Amino acid sequence: MTTLPATYTTLLSTFADFLTISIHTILYVRSLYPRTTFLTARAYNHAVHQSRHPALCAWISDAVAAVSAAMLAGGVERVVLVIYDARQRPVERVVWDVSRFPAIPAHERDTPIVRAGSGGEGRLNIVDVEEQFRAATARLRVAGEKLNPLPEGCSFTLAVELGDGAEAPLGHPQAWIPVEPGLQRGGGGRGGQGQEKDDAVDTRKRRERGEDLGGLKTMPVRAVDAGEMVFEMWIEEGKAKFESSENSPSAGSG
Repeated sequence: MTTLPATYTTLLSTFADFLTISIHTILYVRSLYPRTTFLTARAYNHAVHQSRHPALCAWISDAVAAVSAAMLAGGVERVVLVIYDARQRPVERVVWDVSRFPAIPAHERDTPIVRAGSGGEGRLNIVDVEEQFRAATARLRVAGEKLNPLPEGCSFTLAVELGDGAEAPLGHPQAWIPVEPGLQRGGGGRGGQGQEKDDAVDTRKRRERGEDLGGLKTMPVRAVDAGEMVFEMWIEEGKAKFESSENSPSAGSG
């Protein structure tokens, strides 16, 4: 049985590899790029698709590295691939909920994780993890194929959602920028308490905050549970997608 010490660095590196494969899979299945620009590869003993475009591969690698850095800093609850229509409205969101990852101080990220009362250090069973990832990748493809087609001219980005009290991932050069209010959790978040302005613009922004989270439809993908590697995946379809379908001449064609 192949195992590795379950350090936070090991968990994060293993998740980053899976995230990279998932992003390529989504771009292929949702036809964000021509399928002829992808090659067939293998991961987790399963056929997957990988973009052949060097610039896109470099962008994905850099984006996943930025996610890993944010997760090392702590406070990340979800990683989200957001697909926008030509009017920059969110039409789909693929969500990796990593809120159940262990919270580890930066200076202990290479220390084996020990659960209270377990009697020994945690181990990461690579065979079990790869089996879970194989099932998740297959399920992601099946789920993506079931969705209605995307409108023309879509783009995408990778985002992180932070928990309450988490520090924004600021730095130079700036890897992250805030998303639009509709994709930010609203209410009494930090920075918003105690402000009672009557300005109409501020009122509108407060009302719109978070309105695009959750979507009109949610499709579960997979819950991965392999020792310390625990997270969930799902896909959200936003209202803009259905509005685009209603306005399209091919609406209802499936």
